[in-house]
Amino acid sequence: MLEQRVVITGLGVISPIGVGKDPFWQALIAGKNGIGPITAFDTSDYPCHNGGQVWDFDARKYLGPDSIKRMGEASQYAAASAGMALEDAGLIGHLEPERTGVSLGSTNGEVRALETISEIWIKEGYEQIDPNLIAKYPVHLIPANVAIEFGIEGPVSMMSNACSAGNCAIGFAYDLIRSGDADVMLAGGVDPISRSAYVGFSRTFSMAKELCQPFDKNRKGMLVSEGAATLVLERLDSAIRRGATIYAEVAGYGLSSDAHHITGPHPEGKGAARAMENALLASGLSADDIDYISAHGTGTKANDRVETLAIKSVFGQRAKQIPVSSIKSMMGHTMGAASAIEAAACALALSEGVIPPTINYSEPDPDCDLDYVPNVARDHKAEAVLSNSFAFGGNCAVLALRKWR
Repeated sequence: MLEQRVVITGLGVISPIGVGKDPFWQALIAGKNGIGPITAFDTSDYPCHNGGQVWDFDARKYLGPDSIKRMGEASQYAAASAGMALEDAGLIGHLEPERTGVSLGSTNGEVRALETISEIWIKEGYEQIDPNLIAKYPVHLIPANVAIEFGIEGPVSMMSNACSAGNCAIGFAYDLIRSGDADVMLAGGVDPISRSAYVGFSRTFSMAKELCQPFDKNRKGMLVSEGAATLVLERLDSAIRRGATIYAEVAGYGLSSDAHHITGPHPEGKGAARAMENALLASGLSADDIDYISAHGTGTKANDRVETLAIKSVFGQRAKQIPVSSIKSMMGHTMGAASAIEAAACALALSEGVIPPTINYSEPDPDCDLDYVPNVARDHKAEAVLSNSFAFGGNCAVLALRKWR
């Protein structure tokens, strides 16, 4: 079977800097800081109190009361962002159910439901636990809820490749369309903020107390955040036939494993470099074709240094000519949603001819000596981009997008 070309025709984003494609994009290019004091749970016992919350999401704007009752918070985010993406693509009411699928990624899934279950169990006994609450927890129910919400009857899957899960899910969706197993895929990632993630990163001493400052000499670490993004991936011929807006073409993706440490990146960035090389190979792009790199850029000392090394390894002398930025500087680390949100940002950057900045950047680090687009968005008509995602356990996933003409 002839392999299909795959394009992005719809975007739905839920983030700490904006809910909806347009508010998100305007905040992104304005360099808005979405970090603030956590209100979702009590942080008084922890050394850090800031993070990224979705401050203005109301599920009732996107979902009916029965759906809200059935879904956990992650499913609500996923279904709402999927609805936004379908509406943006002009596909509400026009899907072929058996030829449409869902592919999502998440780090912690509905962990907040599990936290609530545990709290009730400890304080009141297991007899007081609402069975409906238990039914919200299994992670596979997140894409299932999206499928139920929109009547989707094609392939439905959930990936949990730590913080690279969003890119992995998009890559799988791309494969399904390329192979002819689906015509349209809703692909992306989701993670609500949770005490589990917040405590975990606090205990590993990898969190900053106030700001996320990727690649800055004075960076103190990452900040836990939440969000969701869904991309509508579609066969190119179908998108052209119905006159859809095409934000970008998915050119390919690359995966690798560090095989080094359960939390730390390979000190020479070997896995990260290999994932970028694999993405170039799969997409048919060369290192000279890449005009922008959306960095994983968490703001930790090790990650930013290693990612810089990996970029230099792949791009050689040209590395310093390629703009590199981290939108985590604005919204923190949204876990499994991060690479999906970043993929949406890359699609918009290609479409709009603007690349988002790395905010909170004030002092260069000799170990991080690339062009990090400091503090201010830049007009830049990129033709092809890489979106990096490097997760715990050495899970590396890089997405390659190109401008479609």
